[in-house]
Amino acid sequence: MNVLVNGILGHMGREVARLSTEGCRGARLVGGVDPSGTSEEFPVWASFAELPASLGISCVVDFSHHSCAPALLEYAKAAHLPVVVATTGHTEEELAAIRAAAQEIPVFFSANMSYGVALLVELAKQTARAMPEADIEIIEKHHNRKLDAPSGTALMLADEICRVREGAYAKTGRSGKAKREPGEIGIHAVRMGNIVGEHEVIIGTASQTITLKHEAHSRALFAEGALAAAAFLVTCAPGLYDMKSLVEAGNREAALC
Repeated sequence: MNVLVNGILGHMGREVARLSTEGCRGARLVGGVDPSGTSEEFPVWASFAELPASLGISCVVDFSHHSCAPALLEYAKAAHLPVVVATTGHTEEELAAIRAAAQEIPVFFSANMSYGVALLVELAKQTARAMPEADIEIIEKHHNRKLDAPSGTALMLADEICRVREGAYAKTGRSGKAKREPGEIGIHAVRMGNIVGEHEVIIGTASQTITLKHEAHSRALFAEGALAAAAFLVTCAPGLYDMKSLVEAGNREAALC
């Protein structure tokens, strides 16, 4: 699987490049697109227009900036290539472009590229469904340089839980003197030090509490997830896929073993 990395000179882009060079998930790095500079380690082109046609790209992995989505998707559609969009913060117009591109090519899009987080989401949904009267709170922790709060992953967790909870809604933070409403799913953000990423879902009743937690030890897990998504995507028909698709595919394979 020949991988092209968009945003290859960023922290995550370099991590994908390193793992691809090591053959993670059967990947082989052909280079990357990044207007910010060059590298002595791998080929870098400033734009998609400069890419040679002879690279034999199997999939594009995007860890750039959300504003790059239009150029990325136009290139992928023209070249009939699957693309893993691992960037977040897209505008409504960019999200619409992602959905439209998925009608022509396979597109993998997720707010979090960790396979473990995908499992956390499924476990949280199962528990919320099994305990309909329980209170649910989400606590997320990240480094002090993270710009958005709450995290996209925390919002994704709340959205997915709301899908199995009638009347449930997310509430960011808590202050004042009003009591907790039954349908609330509280989301709390912590920003300190160099925490890579922690997401905890607490589900409790008057008699018991279940705590589900995922902790990222390094940013490598997001690059690993992106390459797992790429390996999955190259086998797919045009459509919009996410980590749930990857988990379900893994479950199907396990059932056949």
